Amino acid sequence: MAPNPAKTTAEPPSDPSGRAQGQLKPVLGVTAVILLTVSCITPASSLFIIVPQLLATQGSGVVLTLLLGVVVSLAVGACYAELGTRTPSSGGEYAMITHTIGRTLGWLTFVLTAALLVIIPPIIALGTADYLSSIAHLDRAATGAAVMLLATCTAVLDIRANAFVTSCFLALEVLAAAAVAFLGFTHAQRPVGTLIRPEALTGGTLSPFTLGLLLSGLVVAMLIVNGFGTASYLAEEMIEPRRDVARAVFGSILIAATVIVVPTAAAVLGAHSLQDLGVQGFPDLVEAWAGPRTAAAVNAAIALAILNAVIVMVLQNGRVMYASGRDRAWPAPVNSALTRLHPRFRTPVVATPAVALPGAALAYFFDIESLLGITGVIVAAVYLLLALGALAARRTPHAGWKMPLWPLPPLLVIISLTYAVSRSAPVDLAITTGIIVAALGYEVLYLRPRRDTRFLVDARPDR
Repeated sequence: MAPNPAKTTAEPPSDPSGRAQGQLKPVLGVTAVILLTVSCITPASSLFIIVPQLLATQGSGVVLTLLLGVVVSLAVGACYAELGTRTPSSGGEYAMITHTIGRTLGWLTFVLTAALLVIIPPIIALGTADYLSSIAHLDRAATGAAVMLLATCTAVLDIRANAFVTSCFLALEVLAAAAVAFLGFTHAQRPVGTLIRPEALTGGTLSPFTLGLLLSGLVVAMLIVNGFGTASYLAEEMIEPRRDVARAVFGSILIAATVIVVPTAAAVLGAHSLQDLGVQGFPDLVEAWAGPRTAAAVNAAIALAILNAVIVMVLQNGRVMYASGRDRAWPAPVNSALTRLHPRFRTPVVATPAVALPGAALAYFFDIESLLGITGVIVAAVYLLLALGALAARRTPHAGWKMPLWPLPPLLVIISLTYAVSRSAPVDLAITTGIIVAALGYEVLYLRPRRDTRFLVDARPDR
């Protein structure tokens, strides 16, 4: 008689070495994964926080710049989709890289992503108080730490409950973006042709929009839909990961891009003057179009969008730490703790706070926003490794989704991100180099001498 698959998935045998005390349950359909992934992208926060930085220099050319960023993101998404269906693991990027280009680069990928796991959520959480300032005056550090703690408590709940909570928040932020789009288009001051015959802003003065200026904005534009890789982190909890990881990745990118690009186009057309794009934020534009109350409502929606993003980030980050324990990346007691699952929710009950609580402390005690520059370099380094993995993935046949036009998408990623990294600040490159050296040191001194018992990355080949 064949064993019951559900029972095998939910109640695996324990391993005294700390391999895993349980497995995550495949309970998510593609719609739930898309909702969680788009919530992690948080298109409203990208719209209201990242886009204004581009408007200040790109002027009415911002839409073309964003569309180019989306094209590059689709190429990165193709790498995620193929590698994520080839290696459906909660380890995400590091599991993909390990099973395509080796354990050393796989470990390096884990360390780079682990640095992002700790740094990015509190940086985003600190913005909550700023957008609630029109409603209440809150201390930024305390509010950021509180958001991190609330997200930690929520992320330990059943993942289907998290999908419901985040979908409710996502609806609010999409509504805020739709309000901006409606107000902008109904208060249009210039024709649609402005978007394809753009002018840039130089010190608040209109200037020609050149190819060089377009490429200079690419570094920031690529970040607007960053977070679509969440679909790969949830692969083990997807009912049909071999089929649905690719659907979730591309669906998330296209939905998020629509929520961001359409209101941006509306803002360009509806601003009183193009010079206003360089000095006014979206709340200012909304207030000019519809009054202070509507602007306050939009700000509240942005604050909820930030909370939503932090919840999903903490949720996915806990699963990465869980996977590192299951794959025996640490001494046995640490592996045992990280792989402990909640007896009812079957979620990583130790790994989730282990990665989130340091973020809460950083938000409260340190000026971690000064580390924002380095995140771009680390993200670029991880994407470059993924592109290399996508090039190597075809060396052996696999049953997962295969990207069309291979190898053009990973080559596009390598070319564009090499350009982006070359323009990074030297201090950010130096810090990233230091992280790489430390990662390789641990691999050489601890993991490599224990190759038979440590960092045995699980590819979930049974699914």
